[in-house]
Amino acid sequence: MNKLAVIALGGNALLRGDQIGTIEEQEQNTFDTLENLVYLIKDGYDIIIGHGNGPQVGNILMRNDAGEQLYNIPQMPLDICVADSQGGIGYMIERTLRNVMKKHGIEKNIVTMVTSVVVDKNDPAFKDPQKRVGKIYTKEESDKLTANKGWEFKEEVKADGGWRRVVPSPRPISIMNEKIIESLARQGNIVIAVGGGGVPVYIDEKNDVRPSEAVIDKDLATALLGARIKADEFYILTDVPYVYINYKKPNQEIKEFLNKADVEKYLAEGQFAQGSMAPKIKACLEFIEQGGKKSVITEATKLEDRTYGTKITMEYED
Repeated sequence: MNKLAVIALGGNALLRGDQIGTIEEQEQNTFDTLENLVYLIKDGYDIIIGHGNGPQVGNILMRNDAGEQLYNIPQMPLDICVADSQGGIGYMIERTLRNVMKKHGIEKNIVTMVTSVVVDKNDPAFKDPQKRVGKIYTKEESDKLTANKGWEFKEEVKADGGWRRVVPSPRPISIMNEKIIESLARQGNIVIAVGGGGVPVYIDEKNDVRPSEAVIDKDLATALLGARIKADEFYILTDVPYVYINYKKPNQEIKEFLNKADVEKYLAEGQFAQGSMAPKIKACLEFIEQGGKKSVITEATKLEDRTYGTKITMEYED
């Protein structure tokens, strides 16, 4: 049986921080990133691809807002916006990957699945929304939206100021259609799934599937999928080649190998920023704790060179 790798593409893999988000920019970034997956495919890995959607779903929300204000088009709820972004980004990745594989003489089926991810409706995150989404409003606009729609806002700390909507980010607890995703992947098909962390849903008292006005961390969701389908390896492709301790300090240190004890120690010390590296580290830790053999955090362009990247395992590899 081939090894199964689950790969989480960071937002930077699709849209760089200094770009405005044109389709040309996103397609070129996607092509450049997917070029680096070719070696895994040629090495005989079966692969599943997850991806971020932060900038894209933010743009969808702003289009929602503009449509309502200018043309009285009803706004769609957040779960629909996440599903929209899954479909659009998944299509872009699928089409681009077909072209990458054609360039390298590889023939494989690729399928994109709009994936729902189940959360607990009583998750503490619903009482303390922290994830910022959409555009920046004035205080007057945010107050009006709170009164009319019940949205919650937090003040921006950036120089321009303003107020931004915040939504809950509950933990994923299960992946819908995970067995189908696994089956397709183990048959040699490339599957794009749990995009943007998945469409958040919960199961009500009637056992019906209900939408949740929330977003899910894509690394946690992709790691959960990998663990539940017993994938061998989990990769997070981001914008740095390694994990560092004492980041950007005079005593900064590269960590190429980490075991479970190391990770727990550095997390307790606060070595990893909560808004960036800490969620990635926690996702990697959860993957290996649930049976995965290895997690890797690295820059997309460094994936083929195995001297790069931080490898996280339960114990140090021999």
